[in-house]
Amino acid sequence: MARKSKDNKKKGQPKVYIENSGVVVYESITETLEKNYMPYAISVIISRALPEIDGFKPSHRKLLYTMYKMGLLTGPKTKSANVVGQTMKLNPHGDGAIYETMVRMTRGNETLLHAYIDSKGNFGKFYSRDMSYAASRYTEVKLDAICNEIFKGIDKNTVEFMPNYDNTMKEPKLLPVAFPSILVNSNMGIAVSMASSICPFNLDEVCETCIELIKNSNHDIISTLKGPDFPGGGFVVYDEDEMKKIYDTGRGSVRLRSKYNYDKKANCIEVTQIPYSTTVEAIMDKIVELIKQGKIREISYIRDETDLGGLKLTIDLKRGTDPDRLMQKLFKMTPLQDNFSCNFNILIDNVPRVMGVAEILSEWVGFRKRCVKRRVQFDLEKARDKLHLLIGLQKIILDIDKAIKIVRETEEENDVISNLMIGFGIDSIQAEYVAEIKLRNLNKEYIINRLKEIENLEEEIRNMEDILSNDRKIEKIIISELNDIRKKYGKARKTMILFAGDIEDEEVFDDTPDYPVNLFLSLSGYFKKIIPQSLRMSSEQKLKEEDYIIEHIEATNKTELIFFTDMFQAYKTRASDFEDTKASVMGDYIPAKLEFDEDENVVGMIPTTDYSGYVLFCFENGKVAKVPLNSYETKTNRRRLMGAYSDRSALVKILFIDEEKEVMFFSSNGRAIVINTEMISAKVTRNTIGVQVMTLRAKSVLKDAIVVTDDISKQINKYRVKSIPAAGSFTKDLPDINQLKLI
Repeated sequence: MARKSKDNKKKGQPKVYIENSGVVVYESITETLEKNYMPYAISVIISRALPEIDGFKPSHRKLLYTMYKMGLLTGPKTKSANVVGQTMKLNPHGDGAIYETMVRMTRGNETLLHAYIDSKGNFGKFYSRDMSYAASRYTEVKLDAICNEIFKGIDKNTVEFMPNYDNTMKEPKLLPVAFPSILVNSNMGIAVSMASSICPFNLDEVCETCIELIKNSNHDIISTLKGPDFPGGGFVVYDEDEMKKIYDTGRGSVRLRSKYNYDKKANCIEVTQIPYSTTVEAIMDKIVELIKQGKIREISYIRDETDLGGLKLTIDLKRGTDPDRLMQKLFKMTPLQDNFSCNFNILIDNVPRVMGVAEILSEWVGFRKRCVKRRVQFDLEKARDKLHLLIGLQKIILDIDKAIKIVRETEEENDVISNLMIGFGIDSIQAEYVAEIKLRNLNKEYIINRLKEIENLEEEIRNMEDILSNDRKIEKIIISELNDIRKKYGKARKTMILFAGDIEDEEVFDDTPDYPVNLFLSLSGYFKKIIPQSLRMSSEQKLKEEDYIIEHIEATNKTELIFFTDMFQAYKTRASDFEDTKASVMGDYIPAKLEFDEDENVVGMIPTTDYSGYVLFCFENGKVAKVPLNSYETKTNRRRLMGAYSDRSALVKILFIDEEKEVMFFSSNGRAIVINTEMISAKVTRNTIGVQVMTLRAKSVLKDAIVVTDDISKQINKYRVKSIPAAGSFTKDLPDINQLKLI
């Protein structure tokens, strides 16, 4: 409730106070999510991201239906911009989104096994990340011939219609597709908390499988549906168990492999077909990365020679390279062999369901039966209406003279219909039809034809009524249509089958040369890899002013290195990634070499060949975290690991121990303790805060830590403790810490 303020008015307007304004109303997070997030999530799932049983998402369906209403099924091509503009009457998401949807359905883009849109102009290619499509004002489109089967019977009430977003026109809820397009063309979408990824199958095989399932619900699908068939060709590495899993559950993974040939004369490999799930640029980027890392040494040059003739990736080889062995290596290390993850998640009556192939085809057959029934019912009603008119005509034909007499003797035109109704016992619809017949049609031929038509209509009606009452006859219609579609649009497989048992997977050997090296890391982050011979010739290290070496490790060229930074991250690399150098050069600057974040610096380096041993993180607060080194081992080639250690306290020192050892800890107030690392429990979690090792007095902190060697073992007996945490003893009798490190 508002009331006027007693304060002075400003510009004739009174101040208004609103009762309870500024009151904070508390609401549970679950209520907030339910009211604000759930409607959005449901909208994305139902109205945007997931395909329905007709094989289309709403954006696809709206676009194709708009083109159908524009007469682009039979007419000439029109500018894509015209279609985009018209589609906005049904799909108000902006011209960019609509055009991008159109691009992926065209012949030119080659995304679909059977394109729905015939195109002219540059629509890019699905296998290229950088080949962009032309603007909509330059390209032209029309519906492809296969859309005759997409819209078959749509004008005969085969599907339900609903109002568009502003209630100015109607659009179909589903399209009456005459073949299982949901399995013929790939469909991928990401909704909220769920996704869909449907691989494409050969049209001929899908139709044959559907026919066999209609005839026998126990049909063995794998006998007719050989496997996915991708537009980009290549090979499916066939694993029968995995394929059965996909067919049964709708989930699984398909391994795809590129197709290539070796040009002996030019000594190069030509890749002409690649996995559907990758692009030419992604493959090239990965190969270049491997070459830079020294993991592939057989390639001299790589180039993209894709043109109007199709995809072509050429790899020039060094002399003496075995092309087949190199390809085996590339298959394992690059997207030239990739996986397509299947997740057959489809909306059925607005409910998302993950289904196997048999269940999907069963749902489609049920949907198609309803379409055929509605079409037959529509034709039946039209036939009945026409028969009704002809029966009225038949009554009049029996006595045409009487009809003429009634018309001639009727004084007013408006009374003609009612007089014919009375004279022949027909209804107004029949009388209207008879009255509109021209005098020239009242001849013998016309009369005979109309009587024959009555007989034919009566036969058609009986047949249609019989169809509507017999599911087997509806199934025969569906089977007949599927067979016709197979003959018209069936194509040979593009993706060939490569049985997993026939592949000779050669072990990919790491041909990186291995030899002894000395690894140096300076405080400023400079790294050097020096062979022993070079080090013996000159051991004086060139460094920046006030910089010094903090790590010197004897290792081999194949040693893996983990660099820890002051931003709690770890970067993984190998010694072989660095060039051999000399002590007289500065070396590689690690933050630049490994692409650190801005202002990120190295704090430690750990070498390993098998990820055995432990890392000790010593913190200012006196705690020490003991983490197994294998916690930093990853199956993939990840170079950066976040959350490499705890950020609760400042890091003082990183120590690597290959087995349990004694470690000496020093505090800033001059105390020290020696413990065996067995006393510290190892934690698999990398960012563990550790356990308290030193009890720190006043404002003191942990200052340093060193691994105890045999040389100083006898000097530190009094600092050994049997339990932790411990305050330790003063270090008056000990030499300086730096001297201990050098002993």
